[in-house]
Amino acid sequence: MHTLKQQWFGNVRADILAGIVVGLALIPEALAFAFIVGVDPRVALYASFTIAVIISFVGGRPALISAATGAMALVLVKLMADHGLQYLLAATILTGVIQFILGIFGVANLMRFIPNSVMLGFVNALGIMIFITQLPYLIGGGIMTYVFAAITLILVYTIPRFFTLIPAPLIAIVVMTGIALISGVKLQSIGDLGTMPNSLPIFFLPDIPLNFETLKIILPYSLALSVVGLLESLLTSQVLDDMTNTPSNKNKEARGQGIANFVNGFFGGMAGCALIGQSVINIKSGGRGRLSTLTSGVFLMFLIIVLGDVVINIPMPVLVGVMIMVSATTFNWGSFKFMKQAPKSETLVMLLTVVIILYTHNLAIGVVVGVILSALFFVSKISRVTVTHDKTGYRVKGPLFFASTTKFIQSFDNVVESEIIINFEDSQLWDESAVGAILKVKQQLKQKGVVVHIQGLNSSSEQLYQQFT
Repeated sequence: MHTLKQQWFGNVRADILAGIVVGLALIPEALAFAFIVGVDPRVALYASFTIAVIISFVGGRPALISAATGAMALVLVKLMADHGLQYLLAATILTGVIQFILGIFGVANLMRFIPNSVMLGFVNALGIMIFITQLPYLIGGGIMTYVFAAITLILVYTIPRFFTLIPAPLIAIVVMTGIALISGVKLQSIGDLGTMPNSLPIFFLPDIPLNFETLKIILPYSLALSVVGLLESLLTSQVLDDMTNTPSNKNKEARGQGIANFVNGFFGGMAGCALIGQSVINIKSGGRGRLSTLTSGVFLMFLIIVLGDVVINIPMPVLVGVMIMVSATTFNWGSFKFMKQAPKSETLVMLLTVVIILYTHNLAIGVVVGVILSALFFVSKISRVTVTHDKTGYRVKGPLFFASTTKFIQSFDNVVESEIIINFEDSQLWDESAVGAILKVKQQLKQKGVVVHIQGLNSSSEQLYQQFT
């Protein structure tokens, strides 16, 4: 109870102010994601509101911001184009069910298999992607577009040095929007991206046939959405853990994402997950508790329904300036030192993770490929088994498993003795392939009339050896 009270009311003023900043930042992102998928802006805005509010109660990482995201939007493009909105909503509901089940079975435990080099690649790719996504609002916008973005960036950077009572991004947005309105300068605004809804989302059931054919259509998309959403959410949760030096319940976060998407689908929202950019804005603005996440969702809806006529006048270059600062703080600048000190294989994994994420615009693909590459490099490193020969026999050094069996077998191609001892005191059998390799060596040497004695197996290796012989 004390922890829950602390998460909700331990940082009230800062959480509310940070949530207001995030609520403003959610609007252009949601509108952009709606454009990517090809849906009405309400589908993304309702999703951002519903998911943020629900995850504030059921999530496992306080201050994490979840809403409609670009990663999920990319998965939904083809489903929307081929089958329409109702199937998109059904896929969102099924995504929630799958994520909740994965959370129950402890999917977050797989996080320990993501090495630091992949995490660095993930964070750096996100920083670069946040910057790249802002470029369309800058390029071709005229000199005043760059001026407003630059001044906003300067304000966000310098204000915290003198004043911290109100988050710098909020001050910058209010000041620069006021200057734009008073001066009458022509800039692209939020209103240019799409129309705002004028009512709260309502509950309804997707209008689809409940049969096996529908399941065949939406299941592949729901599985992809589940993986992408959980991967981005859990990695974002880890980033916030590191930034705030506080722990989080990642399996609870996975279940929370599932609950949020499940409910969201019934209120007309597209599937969503954690937003790294907005989450970092929240933390940098002082947000630490669940109240900041709740405030972001509630204030988002307040903005578009009550203050919609004002919000549409916020210049995009101002929000771009805020997001560029976010991209700069998201990027891990210590990576350059890491590249000098780390083994070449880890540096390569980090760089390839960044490149793949930027090329595919899919965080899941980049991280999965990064993990696979790390595993391959690791296997290559530890599979260096050696077999030395002296008067006592043949001594095996190093782990014997599927990746090292070929070299082990080749070491006995030129045996000339009539009887040999193979000593495993400095080795370990790890799998059936290791036992199979020993049996193969014994069989090949037996055909040459060589008697083979196995010695030095430790208890676990002996147990494995006996299991397959």
